[in-house]
Amino acid sequence: MSSLSELGSSAPASWFSGSPASRAALVLGLVLILLATTGWTAIRTHRPQPGARAAAQAAWNRASADGRRLPRPESSPAAVRDFFRSLGERQRRRLAERHALVVGNLNGAPTALRYRANRTALRQAIAAERTRLDDPRLTELGREQVARRMQRYGSLLRGNRQILAFDPTGPGRVAEVFGDLDSAQRVSVVVPGVDTHLLTFERTRRTFTAPVGMARALHRAERAAAPRVRTAVIAWADYTSPAGVGVDAAAGRLAAAGAVTLRALVRALPGSSSVALFCHSYGSVVCGVAARSLPSRVTDIAVAGSPGMRAERVADLGGRARIWATRDADDWIEDVPNLEFGALGHGVDPVSPAFGARLLSAAGATGHTGYFVPGTASLANFARVGVGDLAAVSCPPGRGTGCGQPAPSPGHRTL
Repeated sequence: MSSLSELGSSAPASWFSGSPASRAALVLGLVLILLATTGWTAIRTHRPQPGARAAAQAAWNRASADGRRLPRPESSPAAVRDFFRSLGERQRRRLAERHALVVGNLNGAPTALRYRANRTALRQAIAAERTRLDDPRLTELGREQVARRMQRYGSLLRGNRQILAFDPTGPGRVAEVFGDLDSAQRVSVVVPGVDTHLLTFERTRRTFTAPVGMARALHRAERAAAPRVRTAVIAWADYTSPAGVGVDAAAGRLAAAGAVTLRALVRALPGSSSVALFCHSYGSVVCGVAARSLPSRVTDIAVAGSPGMRAERVADLGGRARIWATRDADDWIEDVPNLEFGALGHGVDPVSPAFGARLLSAAGATGHTGYFVPGTASLANFARVGVGDLAAVSCPPGRGTGCGQPAPSPGHRTL
């Protein structure tokens, strides 16, 4: 979840006034109404239609290089890496041009080659949208959507942007790198929440509520916090997020699918850099599910404005990563009930003592989407975690200087 506007523009802020108990009851009631009116079974069984990427993968699986079969898209990063090392530069470039949508998303392929392939794929996507404009059946609204997508593709092509993943299928998926990923000592991954797709990947207004703005702000803050540390930050919108308020946002199905892709990304990162995940709202659900089988290079997972990580306590997440949590004083997510009812709900509140996370100050952040705004304590703390300067993190009010350690965990009973 991301903001009241992302929960639905028809829901005024006044709905969320009143006592915490009444606000919690209202949110729970809205969820139950959605269950009754949208159809849980229909949403669960929905499958996106195959698109350009599926066709590209089929063509890749039929192709070869000098008589050798190409590695399957789902091959291990090590196998893909070995395959590309066996090719000459000309052969690599030819594959990137002919199979751009595969190479641009292929874990284990050389980073620079993925950037090159995705620039080709973006140009192809623009050409495909131009062809759609000639379709007489296209409505005026459809034309506006085509124009917006073309504008976004053009923006992603400007300058020397480093697009690590791109898929125009459906609402679209994308990931961008800030910094030098190949030489980085520390890599941070920003995992956003609800309503994240190609058209919301970056914003000119409310810049720091979109993945690009979040990642760019974090990269700048990390360089300021540790100028001698080589850092890279990934704005990662390479999963299908829930669309607004609905059963998908209250359930874990999309988080489970996103966790598979997130784990694949981390396992394929080049070099031996340490990795930290910074997970906002529903993105923290994705990170919680992924945490159970992340490689040991992931040292830290920080969640902000989290509805839960689909766990009762930090120990349930497994792995060795330190778990950090923050929430500002006026984030409406505080009023969402932290419970699990069948497939719905995401578990215990990560900032509660019962969960046992290390708490970070979010002083200066406003609302549900203000955690990456420059000048906030939350962004400064994320940067310190990202560069490994854990002694410098600041604590929430009343926590003194002990926020680098897990909160004490009293007995806890959940519904």
